[in-house]
Amino acid sequence: MKNPIALAALLFSASLAHADEVQVAVAANFTAPMQKIAAQFEKDTGHVAKLSFGATGKFYAQITNGAPFEVLLAADDETPAKLEKEGQAAAGSRFTYAIGTLVLWSAKPGVVDDQGAVLKSASFDHLSIANPKTAPYGLAAIETMKALGVLDAVTPKLVQGENIAQAYQFVATGNAPLGFVALSQVFEDGALKGGSAWIVPAKLHTPIRQDAVVLAKGAANPAAKALLAYLKGEKARTVIRAYGYQIAE
Repeated sequence: MKNPIALAALLFSASLAHADEVQVAVAANFTAPMQKIAAQFEKDTGHVAKLSFGATGKFYAQITNGAPFEVLLAADDETPAKLEKEGQAAAGSRFTYAIGTLVLWSAKPGVVDDQGAVLKSASFDHLSIANPKTAPYGLAAIETMKALGVLDAVTPKLVQGENIAQAYQFVATGNAPLGFVALSQVFEDGALKGGSAWIVPAKLHTPIRQDAVVLAKGAANPAAKALLAYLKGEKARTVIRAYGYQIAE
């Protein structure tokens, strides 16, 4: 075939003929970057990533009860390791795709200072966090408040979201004047998207290492393996960094 355009079209059609779908459980904090990554993944490989977003703890319960997920992008490193140990994930597929950053955020300018001193004041009625029993960012928020010595005073003001997405919504809609959320929810392309924020120093809580793993149901799916390989590539990492995450070496 002498026509290069026709040849390219033929090759692309052939690649699509071998494309597969992969069912992906994604930690709520990683919603925005994963939507972008999945779109680029499909464009580059032909594989389609079907995304479901939620709390890592709830995904664990669903996976162990037979949910058809084939890849898990968790908000921690403990859950994928546990699934691997229990035979629910493909051995050797686990890796850290991002290191998350916790932020105290208000949708309004001037509410949160750059040292987080607002936590020691009585100037707010409610403080939003994700459920610390199922969401690693919620646990990191509790650890942070313990480290600052404010947890006992603040506890009566806490409102819990089912996951970090709901915790963010409480603040974004004004139902809580401030809350602990993921930096990725309020940060893009190197800048805060609005409001006021304090980026919590990493030393105040356990590192939020977010691991990905191919689950047992996806072990034979080429799209599952392709997605994890894609997450390690520079296109995906560029998106991950743009939302304020760090990349593990």
